[in-house]
Amino acid sequence: MLFLNNRTLTKVAVACRALAVLRASNKMNPENYKEAQSIYEFSAKDIKGNEVSLEKYKGHVCIIVNVASQCGYTKNNYAELNELFDEFSESKGLRILAFPCNQFASEEPGGNAEICQFIQTKNVKFDVFEKINVNGSDAHPLWSFLKYKQGGVLGDFIKWNFTKFIINKEGQPVERHGPSTNPKDLVKSLEKYW
Repeated sequence: MLFLNNRTLTKVAVACRALAVLRASNKMNPENYKEAQSIYEFSAKDIKGNEVSLEKYKGHVCIIVNVASQCGYTKNNYAELNELFDEFSESKGLRILAFPCNQFASEEPGGNAEICQFIQTKNVKFDVFEKINVNGSDAHPLWSFLKYKQGGVLGDFIKWNFTKFIINKEGQPVERHGPSTNPKDLVKSLEKYW
């Protein structure tokens, strides 16, 4: 039989409460993504390591995209994402959230410092986050949520770099576009959600 004193019981209770808070914020239990009602329930670290609540994007139409610096799609996607941001961030409130990922042919091999240098050379003005995984058991919970809400052709997994999700002003993933869709080709879709 196990005997616990009041001090130990208090520590256990505090630990259980902390665990519940972590699970509720999707930081511990990747399965919680199925219970989320919008992207606003998630957070992610920006490229500088600061925790960012996605509530920051409430009321904005967003594009969420997985990026890589050494992909055949890199040059065009970064250029067109910049153009979209320049054209629509002020006039329509468009926000772009880019998540570096090295899961596809190791095309994002650098760390956050190298990624920062790369995005500076591309004059990126939109938000870039720390490198994450978008597939597998250690996929970022936001990306699990996106795939759950907007499945893909031949499976929900992300197939390659520069998969793009359009998020409406209520934080709902409403469209998914593959890597071969150029960012500027998203304008007609985005217009439905302004």
